Amino acid sequence: MKNYIYILGIVLGVIVSCTSSKSITSKSDKPIATKNDTVRIANDELKYEVIIIDSGFSTWLNSRALPRGYYSQSYLENKNQLWVSEWNRRVLQPNFYDPNLYILTIDYDPNIDYGYEVNYLIYNYMVYFQNTYKQKLFGHVPPR
Repeated sequence: MKNYIYILGIVLGVIVSCTSSKSITSKSDKPIATKNDTVRIANDELKYEVIIIDSGFSTWLNSRALPRGYYSQSYLENKNQLWVSEWNRRVLQPNFYDPNLYILTIDYDPNIDYGYEVNYLIYNYMVYFQNTYKQKLFGHVPPR
C-alpha cells in the first residue's frame, strides 16, 4: 500500500495530509508539473508520494529554488523536521494562527528515509510557503 504526503494550496489555504490508498504512480522520482500548477513526485521503491498544488509553486520551483544536490539530504531532513514540527504546532492553535494557512498536520516521521527528492520538494515548498505567505516557521528562511 502506498503512503502519500499531499501539500495543497488554494488561494491562501494550504492543506497538508498523509493518507493511504491505491493510485497510479510514475516510476520516476523527478517532480512532474501537471494541470493547476501541481507538482508530483512518486517513488515506487520508497512507497511515498508528494503532491503539491499551490498556485505559483511549480514556476517558483523551476525558476528560484536552488538546484538538486546543493543541500545534503541530512540538511533537508533537519530543516524539514523543524519546519514541519512548527507547522503542526500551528495547526493545533487555530486561534493564534490563520486556520486557512494551517489546516491539517503533516505526517513527517524523521525515522523514515523518504529519500532526497521527497525531502527536496518538502523543503522547497516550506521555503516558498514562508516567503509567499509572510510566515516564519523556524530559523533562517532563504529569501528566494
